[in-house]
Amino acid sequence: MTVHGRCDPPFAQVREEFAANLAHRGEVGASVCVIVDGEVAVDLWGGQAAPDRPWAEDTIGHVWSCTKGATALCAHVLASRGDLDLDAPVIRYWPEYGVRGKGGTLVRHLLAHQAGLPALREPPPPGAFYDGKLMAGRLAEQEPYWEPGTRHGYHALTFGYLVGEVVRRVSGRSLGTFFREEVAEPLGLDFWLGLPEEMEGRVAPTVPADPPQAPASFYLKAFGDPASVQAAVLAHEGGYMAAGESDSRAAHASEIGAVGGITNARGLAGMYRPLSLGGGDLVSREHLALMALTASAGTDAVLLAPTHFALGFVKAVDNRHLPAPDSEGALLTETAFGHVGMGGSIGFCDPAARLAFGYTMNKQGAGLGVNPRGQALVDAVYRALGHRQAYGGIWYAP
Repeated sequence: MTVHGRCDPPFAQVREEFAANLAHRGEVGASVCVIVDGEVAVDLWGGQAAPDRPWAEDTIGHVWSCTKGATALCAHVLASRGDLDLDAPVIRYWPEYGVRGKGGTLVRHLLAHQAGLPALREPPPPGAFYDGKLMAGRLAEQEPYWEPGTRHGYHALTFGYLVGEVVRRVSGRSLGTFFREEVAEPLGLDFWLGLPEEMEGRVAPTVPADPPQAPASFYLKAFGDPASVQAAVLAHEGGYMAAGESDSRAAHASEIGAVGGITNARGLAGMYRPLSLGGGDLVSREHLALMALTASAGTDAVLLAPTHFALGFVKAVDNRHLPAPDSEGALLTETAFGHVGMGGSIGFCDPAARLAFGYTMNKQGAGLGVNPRGQALVDAVYRALGHRQAYGGIWYAP
């Protein structure tokens, strides 16, 4: 399949790997963007957005948990301005939250997946995930699964309601509105938390992953123990994870801050561009340093595999010692942070390398993190930059 776009000569390996993804690694349609020193070095797209439609320059798609990076950024913008204290109790901004053992929960606990609310204990009504206030209210009333701050577990579907509600309480604007007005519009991003209806024709529908040869530990626990938190994550989601529902107009129109973002590689890389350059007009250089620090790490209480999180972002995770598909992580340099999305999409920045990166696709992979398609692109970028060593002892020879 033809690869379209531009690629500066030093990054020719990125184009070669992108073409190899389409030709040999099961890629259906995808985009990749690399920004170095604030300038676009790679902006490629190719394949099929849908069976009857090629992936075009302006094709956008569902980036799943890459959305968490956008949501976290909104909180950090407020924190950098002094409007939000990340070390303050959540009840300072959201008084109703402080019931059933959650009074000591700090804002940073929400961002670091330490809040103890990775799932609702009871099933919500159908369509509840499209009502952010309802979901936030349900979570505020709920007893946590563990004492906040004592452990971490991936808040796969609830992260956006928790952090988004704090953003709403502090700013007086919904999460999607705040992101659009304070991040997307100033940066000129084609990135949406709440997609306008007139843009539906540009969306590449999700192509579900092929069944894995062996289920991840998360799924084994979820299906083997109906009383587990893993089972609640899958079962108590109001129908959002039903086949095809995430591609519905209702899903695209909603401001689902954990998994609902719609953009392309250009949008992801563009969002991280100011952070790769020291913060730009979004956050101060001092606050940017805080954003890059690991806030929680170790065996994840929900995913049952090692994870490393900064405050709202994924850090480098080396799970190669685990059996597939748990072996997928995110092999980045230790100075990088961003977020992966279900199926393999990723956006991140590496301030030490003055790098911003985005990769999106419609055909999902089956693992927990960045699969070989995305990792091949990341590796090619670091090789092109001449970085000699990355996370986990991987050597990137120029």
